Amino acid sequence: MNANYCARLLSVTALAVALLAGGCRNKGSASGSANASARTAVSAPMTSSVRSDDKLAANGPPLPSASPAHDPAHPPIDCPLHKLGVDPMHLRPFDDVEKYIAFLEKPERAVWQKPDDVVAALGLKGSETLIDVGAGSGYFTFRFAKALPQGKVIAVDTEAEMIRHIHHKVTSENIQNVQAVLIKPEDPQVTKDVDWVFICDVLHHVPDQPVWLRKISSAMKSGAKLAIIEFKEGKLPEGPPESAKIPRAQLVSLAKAAGLKLDGEKNEILPYQVFLVFTKS
Repeated sequence: MNANYCARLLSVTALAVALLAGGCRNKGSASGSANASARTAVSAPMTSSVRSDDKLAANGPPLPSASPAHDPAHPPIDCPLHKLGVDPMHLRPFDDVEKYIAFLEKPERAVWQKPDDVVAALGLKGSETLIDVGAGSGYFTFRFAKALPQGKVIAVDTEAEMIRHIHHKVTSENIQNVQAVLIKPEDPQVTKDVDWVFICDVLHHVPDQPVWLRKISSAMKSGAKLAIIEFKEGKLPEGPPESAKIPRAQLVSLAKAAGLKLDGEKNEILPYQVFLVFTKS
C-alpha cells in the first residue's frame, strides 16, 4: 500500500467522521466550531482525492465505497432537519437555545404546570398515538413516551432548534417511541392515525386560530380526542400578557366551530390554566 493510497484512505476516513459528527446532534462544546471543522474535514481532502482513472490505477487499488450498506441491526439516524434541507449553521447559537430550554424545563414550572398530573388525567391506555403540537423542548413529549410504552408520540414544532434538541435526546437515550417533526406554523401536520392531539400553551401564539383548529379537526379520525391547555384570564404570576389570553368560552367556541365536541374539563388540576378535552364525532 503506497503513500498516496494511504493519504486518500485517511481523507475518506476523515470525511466519514466529519459527517457522523455534523448531523442533528451537535451537542457538547461549541457547535459552531464543530460544524466548521466538519466542513473543513469534508471539503479540504476532497479536491486532492478526486483523480482520473489512470492516476488511480497508478497510485494503488480503488478506494472503498463512500456509502457502504448499513447494518440492518443499526439503521442510519434519520435526521428530521436534514430531510427538509435545514442548514444547522443557520440555527440559533447553542448558548441561546440552551438558556431557552432551561427556562422551559425549570423545576418550579412543575409546581403549577403539574405535568405528571396532566398526563395521568388523559387516561391513556399505553398503546395510543399522540401528537404533541408545539412540543418545545419535549417537556410533555417524554412524559407521554413513558405513559405510552406500546404507543407513539409525535413531537412537532415550528422551531428547528427544538426539533434538533428532541431528536438528539431520542437518539442519545435510545427512545424508541418518539418521532420529532419540523412543521410550518400554518400546518400542524396531524395525521389520521392519531388518537390524541395535545396542545399546551400554544394556541394563543397562532395567528389564525379558527383555520388552524379546523385543519387539525379535519385530519382527526372519528373518536380521536383533543386536549387544549391555555392560561386563565386575570392577573397570574405566570403566563402571557392579558391581551394574548383566550377566554374559556372562546376556546370552546373555536373548537366547536372546528367540528369538535366538548368532552370534559379538568380545570381543578391546574391553578393557572384551563384544561379542556374535546372529541371528534
